[in-house]
Amino acid sequence: MRSRKARGRIGDLLTYLVFGVALVFFGGPLLWVLSLSIRTPQEVYITSLRLIPETPTLENYVEVLTTAQFSVFLINSLKLSVAGSIGAMVVAAPAAYAFSRLDFRGNSALLIGVLALQMISPLVVIIPLYRYFARLNLLDSHFSTSMVYIAILVPLATWMLKGFFDGIPPALDEAAMVDGCTRFGAFRRVVLPLILPGLTSVFVLTAILAWGEFIVPYILLSKPSLLPISIGILNFQGNYAQTSTQVVAAGGVLAMLPAIATFVILQRFIVRALTSGAIKG
Repeated sequence: MRSRKARGRIGDLLTYLVFGVALVFFGGPLLWVLSLSIRTPQEVYITSLRLIPETPTLENYVEVLTTAQFSVFLINSLKLSVAGSIGAMVVAAPAAYAFSRLDFRGNSALLIGVLALQMISPLVVIIPLYRYFARLNLLDSHFSTSMVYIAILVPLATWMLKGFFDGIPPALDEAAMVDGCTRFGAFRRVVLPLILPGLTSVFVLTAILAWGEFIVPYILLSKPSLLPISIGILNFQGNYAQTSTQVVAAGGVLAMLPAIATFVILQRFIVRALTSGAIKG
């Protein structure tokens, strides 16, 4: 009995240790960027490891917020994130429903193939994609960029939504079809409203992923008026801040805030929705 308790305590200790290392690994750079964003130009290149500068200032944030194009970058990110997430939901929901309800040859293999697509980095296909879009005259377009966002987000959205569809009893579909609904009618009128919490959670998660996308807009967009915030900060560094590292850091913090705030505000809802889908499954 004591040995079991001892092993349990050791396991808990190792778990907290891993979490602590992960927190330092991922949270350390974020804290350092936050520290840089409130430094004066004189303190930026000080080699001290102090997180809180001697004379903290908000001047860097004021400089970023008063830059006209910063709001344009934010709006462009919002457009691309929402368009990519909604498009991914439109494609992924019927696909996930088919994987959940229809029994066809190669179902499992095809589902694994969909997940494998999620593992392909955009770097692998972005150059051929650039040449393809250039021939079609689709470069510097939010429409074409959002199409690529949709393609990137669909595999993850399909896998997540399939879990929610699995949590809905197939008898509901059959009852709807007995009453005269087609398969698509049962999907749209009966099943889809029942997984609304799942749809919302997947939408939020894919929107957060799209918000931080860098490679795709960096290659496909070049006009400053079309750039999202992830590329806009790079453009901001070259055109406005020049060597002002603290101003670029302030812009980075402001760029992260919408995604962080969205996750924090909707965290309980997302966890509740995901847990509900897992329990029903």
